[in-house]
Amino acid sequence: MSVLEKLNSADAIALEDKYGAHNYHPLPVVLSRGEGVYVWDAEGKQYYDFLSAYSAVNQGHCHPKIVGAMINQAQTLTLTSRAFYNDKLGKYEEFVTKYFGFDKVLPMNTGAEAVETAIKLCRKWAYERKGIAEHEAKIVVCENNFHGRTTTIISFSNDENARKNFGPYTEGFIKIPYDDIEALENVLKSEKNIAGFLVEPIQGEAGVYVPAEGYLAKTKQLCKDHNVLFIADEVQTGIARTGKLLAVNHENVQPDVLILGKALSGGAYPVSAVLANDDIMNVIKPGQHGSTFGGNPIAAAVAIAALEVVEDEKLAENAEAMGQLFRKKMNEYIANSTIATLVRGKGLLNAVVINDTEDSSTAWDICMSLKENGLLAKPTHGNIIRFAPPLVMNEEQLLDCVNIITKTLSAFEK
Repeated sequence: MSVLEKLNSADAIALEDKYGAHNYHPLPVVLSRGEGVYVWDAEGKQYYDFLSAYSAVNQGHCHPKIVGAMINQAQTLTLTSRAFYNDKLGKYEEFVTKYFGFDKVLPMNTGAEAVETAIKLCRKWAYERKGIAEHEAKIVVCENNFHGRTTTIISFSNDENARKNFGPYTEGFIKIPYDDIEALENVLKSEKNIAGFLVEPIQGEAGVYVPAEGYLAKTKQLCKDHNVLFIADEVQTGIARTGKLLAVNHENVQPDVLILGKALSGGAYPVSAVLANDDIMNVIKPGQHGSTFGGNPIAAAVAIAALEVVEDEKLAENAEAMGQLFRKKMNEYIANSTIATLVRGKGLLNAVVINDTEDSSTAWDICMSLKENGLLAKPTHGNIIRFAPPLVMNEEQLLDCVNIITKTLSAFEK
């Protein structure tokens, strides 16, 4: 079969099922085209995208500026490895560090790679700058976190489905409850050899849990008081998704280490990054960390274009305004609903909690009905539906989507 041969949806699903590992459970829709806030399936049906590839497509599908940068660079130079310099990486490094206010960036490809990079950086800083004995450094993490699925990361996950039969697990992590200042303060006071605190400013995969106001600022201060690195995983919440450039910006927090991915490329190419200042980043020396593709010319060109789109099109401001409108309209519906109990979120990262148990199929069934009605979303944690459209969505489109969502929910009211 030629890769150029057009498939119908049933055939495409059958091929993935037969030849692909079954490590995902997709909604049964086969997408073949995307533009802005819309995607189209193999038969040509149009949908609103309310997942945005888990917040990778913040700038909208196939943004012409981002795609143009990718095509132009792909026709010029694609990969050199880091064995040589290239004429795009330095420009990108200057651009991205100034954009987010750091001295240095370590470029990688995927979010999980960036988290692993931040963990290594934190440990090395702890041994060479803080004076912790080698192999003794500990990193504090939060319960119900999601930072990826590498062996190290699942070692401190609460998701048993992601953990079971993948051990032995990596040591060196302490789990505390999320959004609990006292728990962090207690562990910093009672435990020796704490190197860092790794946290999502909003827990996305857990169900879009937004911490109490002041949580991020207080945790940053505690970390500073105890000479512990505050590491913000903004792979999903960053790049304007929550109504600010970064979710930590809601509390004017500057992390010691910032982890970015997903929308850093607008969903066009795998690009991730770890940013820190010189006193932290300079512990990494040649040969101690790297990636063949990390910092390649295409990634550099694409990331610059993607970040320029965020600023030029004021996507953070639009996410803030559209998010407030979405929660307002959904709260109006929920006030008289028996199927939906609450909506929560910031900017255009939101979730609606469905009035059923986590092991029920209700949220999945609602998403299947949403698909039939022209909107794509997926459940998380069984009874929670995440709603996260591209940040280029306008008010008319958003209100149309709210109408689709409420109309669909109404068919499930008891």
